[in-house]
Amino acid sequence: MSMVKIERALLSVSDKSGLVELGQALAARGVELVSTGGTAKALRDAGLTVKDVSDLTGFPEMMDGRVKTLHPMVHGGLLAVRDNPEHAAAMEAHAIGAIDLVVVNLYPFEATVAKGASRDEIIENIDIGGPSMVRSAAKNHQFVTILTDPADYPTLTAELDQSDGSTTLEFRKSMAAKAFSATAAYDSMISQWFAFADQGQMLPDMISINGRKASDLRYGENPHQVAALYLPIGPHGKGIAQAEQLQGKELSYNNYNDADAALELCGEFAGGDPAVVIVKHANPCGVAQAPTLLEGWKAALHCDSVSAFGGIVAVNVPLDGPTAEAICEIFTEVVVAPAADDAARAAFARKKNLRLLITGDLPNPRRGGLAVKPITGGLLVQSRDNGAITEADLKVVTKRHPTEQELKDCLFAWTVARHVKSNAIVYAKDGATAGIGAGQMNRRDSSRIAAMKAAEAAETYGWAQARTVGSAVASDAFFPFADGLLSAAEAGATAIIQPGGSIRDDDVIAAADEAGLAMVFTGMRHFRH
Repeated sequence: MSMVKIERALLSVSDKSGLVELGQALAARGVELVSTGGTAKALRDAGLTVKDVSDLTGFPEMMDGRVKTLHPMVHGGLLAVRDNPEHAAAMEAHAIGAIDLVVVNLYPFEATVAKGASRDEIIENIDIGGPSMVRSAAKNHQFVTILTDPADYPTLTAELDQSDGSTTLEFRKSMAAKAFSATAAYDSMISQWFAFADQGQMLPDMISINGRKASDLRYGENPHQVAALYLPIGPHGKGIAQAEQLQGKELSYNNYNDADAALELCGEFAGGDPAVVIVKHANPCGVAQAPTLLEGWKAALHCDSVSAFGGIVAVNVPLDGPTAEAICEIFTEVVVAPAADDAARAAFARKKNLRLLITGDLPNPRRGGLAVKPITGGLLVQSRDNGAITEADLKVVTKRHPTEQELKDCLFAWTVARHVKSNAIVYAKDGATAGIGAGQMNRRDSSRIAAMKAAEAAETYGWAQARTVGSAVASDAFFPFADGLLSAAEAGATAIIQPGGSIRDDDVIAAADEAGLAMVFTGMRHFRH
């Protein structure tokens, strides 16, 4: 059945935005309005004639409104297959009237949880009748139109205008698909609340992952792949997906991925001295903290100016004009900041393709939650890597103890290393990265690549020696052999920070002692694949 005339509508909504206008539009087309509780009151207050569901069913609303629409007079009118003779006979025998349009949105479970409500209030905001009506109407979309989103009200009225008060099958199919998505997401939020918040299950027997599409992207990692950005449904942390884009062309899949990596690392420096993070292909290629943001930018850039070209920049404090001008001296894809002053915005405005993202806040790197990774045939799920160490957690394992400055550089290098793809080696000196080696199949090569980049920087800027001389070096996992540590010593590093835990720890410690290095163990590993 292609066209269905809308003659009777059942409306029951918690979100009453646009309700009165929709009711007026339906009444003007001669549609009978049937409603419940507060929805009926809002329509009547607007001067509309409304029939109560209790008049339809012959039963009053009861049990604090828990039982009002769960009745054959309602669901018979929704589920009846109109061109089935047996269904038609049953409707006639029991005086069940057809319902052609259902407008329902569900109890605000998500908002109730978000405001920190009591368990009893949360339970009361689990909708039962609403999802039942939505599913009944959506299942029978051949004959019934279902709306669950106020944003679709104008689309419905336009549909009725174009089709002489009727809806098309294509419209009903589209709304039915959206309705089932809405109830699936709703049930998912409830199941997650029961598992995670109510019962403290980090990894429940069943897990649901839901998102609402925010935008289509031009393509994925490569032009032949399709992609979109989805926002989580339910309580979640805010980050790059919620950032406000002030200027620049559309963000790509890779832009989002890289900007997220930059912002996550920048969050490690929230509340501290100005910090600058430069990321390329999801790996930091320069990180620095300094008294001013401009000094931080220069120090971060000096780590690897070659990789910084076409990179992503994130800062932990509001962006100022001088720093923005300096960033504009090289090609930069995206800049992420909590805020930007007028001078910074003016500087970037001259670079029309550069994207400027404003986050307001920085993500908390210690927040909880789950990380999900698809694999062929399944999902890998783990808790977020939110572990952290302080100076008090460090264990000195060498004869020589690190100096105060070496300890600071060790902790800085360690902070950066946890955001570098494994195998990760990070040299740091005076609050800035001196060389970064990422994603290699062995730790020795990562050490050598990081030292090579530092040597290239020294040559580029005409320094007498590479910044790895006198630096601290962090390794995201233990050194299985002494060769990686010795490569760091050859580059001029004087202090090492690593997890420890290798069966050859004694050999590595002995090599460090022989080289005159100071080394500390963290007891915590930070692989990032």
